[in-house]
Amino acid sequence: MARRGTLRIYLGAAPGVGKTYAMLSEAHRRAERGTDIVVGLVETYDRPRTEALLRGLETVPRRPAAPQGSGRGEMDTEAVLRRAPAVVCVDELAHTNAPGSRHDKRWRDIDSLLEAGIDVISTVNIQHLESLADVVTAITGVRQRETVPDAVVRRADQIELVDMTPEALRRRMAHGNIYAPDKVDAALSHYFRPGNLTALRELALLWTADRVDAYLQRYRTEQGIRSTWYARERIVVALTGGPEGSTLIRRAARMAAKSSGGEILAVHVSRAARLTAVSPRELASQRTLVEQLGGTFHHVIGDDIPSALLDFARGVNANQIVLGSSRRKTWQHALGPGVGSSVARDSGPDLDVHIVTHDEVARGRGLPSARGARLGRSRTLAGWLIGLAGPPLLTVLLAAPPQPLAGFASDVLLFLSMTVLAALIGGFYPGLVSAALATVLLDYFFTEPLHHWGVGSGHDVITVVIFFAIALAVAWVVDLSAQRTQQAARLRAESETLTVLAGSVLRGEDTLRALLGRARETFGMDCAALLERDHDGGRWRCVGSVSAVADNPRPLLRPQDADVDVPVGEHTMLVLSGRVLPAEDRRVLSAFAAHAATILDRQRLLTEAARAHKLAEGNRIRTALLAAVSHDLRTPLAAIKASVSSLRSDDVEWSEEDRAGLLESIEDGADRLDQLVGNLLDMSRLHTGTVRPLIRRTALDEVVLRALGGVAPDVVTLDIPESLPWVAADPGLLERSVANVVENAVKYRPAHTRVLVRGSALGNQVELRVVDRGPGVPDADKGRIFEPFQRHGDIPRGNGVGLGLAVARGFTEAMGGTLDAEDTPGGGMTMVLTLPADTPDAVPDSRPSEQGEQGGAHAPGARGR
Repeated sequence: MARRGTLRIYLGAAPGVGKTYAMLSEAHRRAERGTDIVVGLVETYDRPRTEALLRGLETVPRRPAAPQGSGRGEMDTEAVLRRAPAVVCVDELAHTNAPGSRHDKRWRDIDSLLEAGIDVISTVNIQHLESLADVVTAITGVRQRETVPDAVVRRADQIELVDMTPEALRRRMAHGNIYAPDKVDAALSHYFRPGNLTALRELALLWTADRVDAYLQRYRTEQGIRSTWYARERIVVALTGGPEGSTLIRRAARMAAKSSGGEILAVHVSRAARLTAVSPRELASQRTLVEQLGGTFHHVIGDDIPSALLDFARGVNANQIVLGSSRRKTWQHALGPGVGSSVARDSGPDLDVHIVTHDEVARGRGLPSARGARLGRSRTLAGWLIGLAGPPLLTVLLAAPPQPLAGFASDVLLFLSMTVLAALIGGFYPGLVSAALATVLLDYFFTEPLHHWGVGSGHDVITVVIFFAIALAVAWVVDLSAQRTQQAARLRAESETLTVLAGSVLRGEDTLRALLGRARETFGMDCAALLERDHDGGRWRCVGSVSAVADNPRPLLRPQDADVDVPVGEHTMLVLSGRVLPAEDRRVLSAFAAHAATILDRQRLLTEAARAHKLAEGNRIRTALLAAVSHDLRTPLAAIKASVSSLRSDDVEWSEEDRAGLLESIEDGADRLDQLVGNLLDMSRLHTGTVRPLIRRTALDEVVLRALGGVAPDVVTLDIPESLPWVAADPGLLERSVANVVENAVKYRPAHTRVLVRGSALGNQVELRVVDRGPGVPDADKGRIFEPFQRHGDIPRGNGVGLGLAVARGFTEAMGGTLDAEDTPGGGMTMVLTLPADTPDAVPDSRPSEQGEQGGAHAPGARGR
């Protein structure tokens, strides 16, 4: 099998930090060492220092750009594969390829190179990671259209962070080392503000730290390292379910806030060894508090709470544990050390234990800890010690003096007390052995004839038999009570787990991955997965999987690979690996399995419902289109038919002037039909999702001039400065949008007034305002005028079906812009069309357009208010 190439990524917080420079510097170092390295594609953006580094490196020529495309062409992946170098440099991992490329995304090209055994060095900015797209938009106000899945970057063999302070980056920008001089001021005042750059830098540092932490966790697991390595502040909060939990969580949050990147992990340990007064409602509120403070809640089952807590802390590589002071009363401390003392004693030097005081100290834990407890190992040993040593010691005490200390009846009661004590402490078998041993000693030392085996008196025989029966019955009752207590505790632990599971459903936590993670965590397993197959004997496929180790290279793919499997129906199975679970655990695991199958079915039903909704919406639009066509086509068709019939009539001799008028009427009717059908088709495309814009660098003034071709020049005033920045848009869709908005404004303007079309730049955005002095629209109706088949006021139906503004807004949003309505000062309506300026960080994906560059060739009619 051919070796897969390695991927090295230079990660930056923003454009201009030096990712490409670092990549090319590494290329020169490898070339000097004799490595066969080529440049597959590098975007220099006319930066002199970057272009200088390209000298001396072999560069594979780009694939020529398509005639209707933009840019200098894409990487020629086939040429790189034919060249087959040892290493190739490919810039901008998240880039979207132009139509006609081998793959739609550049990272897929890189994956093809890796499959061929070629090592790849690439670059990416933090804002292009898919999981951070919303966060970056909220910080910078710029919507990122070119993104790359996080998993692609995580799979990289090496990730190197290229860091630079915001001040240094802004100096580079001011010196013209990043953008052209005419774009520097706008960039510094908007995207490259110090706050934006600081936030992006923190995102890059934290994401890289999480990736390093995943490497560390995998290494510790592979090497079997259990001790804690201090790498970052990770605080475990032990929750009992009592009212003191909120105090502990807030204290841990304050501790984590003192160190950037600190984590809070709240954990509740349920054990079957003891009944505890746990309030599900209190535990649910504490879970909510943890999540509000940015932490995570975990639920595990373990018989030994201190050991389970320490195992969890070491498993997540925590360095601090926060516990509350014991709620046990003073006399209960005589029964043994509490959880806090045991954790502090066994934590070792790698874990700091914080005991936090609270208002519930020494107020008790509800049910007494010694009553109804399961017979643990220490109690069992103590019971055997009493059962074996107690009767002989009592015999020595009673028979040692020359005369017995008590009569035979008293001796029987004392031996019975010793047997009952052994049964109470150790259970049935220590009590049984004690009863048998006491019976023998009573017969030999205390019944006539003394020091002989056998009982002389019938009364003594009855006494000894009754003694043995009572001792046996007491031991049996004690053991049965312990079993019932253990079963009740087990059922309580199961009910707690099921309560948490049901609560996750009520809170809307219905993702399959979250449920599998909860199942893995609850039962202390290494991996959990949900498998499915189409039919009996078919091949299993994994529909969801989680692992204790990030990027687990060996997911569960077959039931044979698992330690535990729970079937759900005929063709679905929940599987886990890590250890073999006892039979009683499978009852709760079956609930997890059933819930997982329900979530899978729910996700599929939601997908089908969304598809059905889309089809229903499409049918609704088609029905409305047919209704509109049936009414609004009649007027222009009737006018055309009447004019044609008049021209063909032999009864009337038409003058040249009349003939020209009829032909003009035919032409006007045909134009109206063309406009109407064009808008109907555009709206149909918008609602079926087939409009895909081809974003390119576009001059707004040229598009506006083309859009005004169908409007009389004496009704529009144009004010677009020559210094206006270029916009990132599809020229055809933009022309259609502008034409619809302008013609809508012309329709509603008062007579003898003009419509003003004005362009202006605002930061990294360009605004086009279309101002009329018409009647305006109330605020409550401003949103409705952009809906299909909506008209404002008493405009007659023959003037359109109400699609113009709906089409304009749909096309504008498809290009990454906005179209909104505002009141014109002094009366009227202003339509504000906003588009991103043509900067590297604002240009959305370049995707094929339905209309192409000339998509707005036929001028649309006004179909708005």
